[in-house]
Amino acid sequence: MKRLPYKVFLLSPFNYNTLKKSLLFILLISFQLGYSQTTRKYSNEFLNIGVDAAAFGMSKSVVATSRDVNSTYWNPAGLTAVTDYQGALMHAEYFAGIGKYDYAAFAMPIDRQSALGISLIRFGVDDILDTTNLIDSEGNIDYNRINLFSAADYALNFAYARSLLLQGLDIGFNVKVIRRIIGDFASSWGFGLDAALQFERNNWKFGLMLRDITTTFNTWSFNEDKFTAIYDAIPGENQELPESTELTLPKMQFGVARKFELNRDFSLLTELDLNFRFAPTNDIISSSFVSIDPSFGFQADYMNLVFLRAGIGNFQNELQFDNHKEVTLQPNFGVGFRYKGIQIDYALTNIASIGNALYSNVFSLKLDFDYFR
Repeated sequence: MKRLPYKVFLLSPFNYNTLKKSLLFILLISFQLGYSQTTRKYSNEFLNIGVDAAAFGMSKSVVATSRDVNSTYWNPAGLTAVTDYQGALMHAEYFAGIGKYDYAAFAMPIDRQSALGISLIRFGVDDILDTTNLIDSEGNIDYNRINLFSAADYALNFAYARSLLLQGLDIGFNVKVIRRIIGDFASSWGFGLDAALQFERNNWKFGLMLRDITTTFNTWSFNEDKFTAIYDAIPGENQELPESTELTLPKMQFGVARKFELNRDFSLLTELDLNFRFAPTNDIISSSFVSIDPSFGFQADYMNLVFLRAGIGNFQNELQFDNHKEVTLQPNFGVGFRYKGIQIDYALTNIASIGNALYSNVFSLKLDFDYFR
């Protein structure tokens, strides 16, 4: 296939946002192809983004205190606190609105000791230009040969929680089914298992979340004709398909929290989490065996009706242009309001310095049907 001259892009009738989507997709594909002949240590990274604006406001430091429908993601052991039907919705946009991130969850008690939860996560980039057939066999440019497609990741989670005989101790499990689709180019199925516990004693709360304890895997299938067109459009790339299996290494989150009653109307919740990855990363504490990224968050509330949240996390040793490393961190801020069984939360979260997408606005809604009965 012939390469497009630069002036073709200048004459393209598509808007700027659509062009950005195309460039983002090219970068993602190039990254994937660059690692095609190595064992992937990281996959399903969209599952590390998190859910719930309230949790984002606390820099995701909630593994010890999550006790509602959102525990399906953060710590399924916390579902034991659900006493009636609960539902949650969240929407966020990344990369200046190019990436859409959506989440829905539902939880219900089974009996006084156990509960169930289910959630669905989608992270996708839609309306991406497929220009692999832009030039016909005679070398002519035909815009009618351009198609649009989506690159989307899905995760369906099923959670179960139960209280044990030891007072204050709850356990939970999470089975996840993962579906990833890149238009007609490639698709995959994946499966994984998480295990968790929470323990409360003398106003102290502890949480432990073990993610991907079975080394969650994804098995890919590829459209060889489509990938051949990509290779032809990117000179210098090898002509082999990426590996068909990815493994997600286990991760662990440990949290400790305490709530302080300041007076009759005001209280303060604080939590410190340690996030462990069993691989070398840019985390502030890193070795060949394990890397640790701490995070801290707090929530001040007035009569459990109005909430103010803040936190810091994502401490990274970031490599600068002059080859020295600087420690960077991610600040977060959030507010919330609850009226009877309806809670609305908002978070302003930093997702790293990527163009003009430095901050993202996250909104979430939670419904507790116990208040409507």
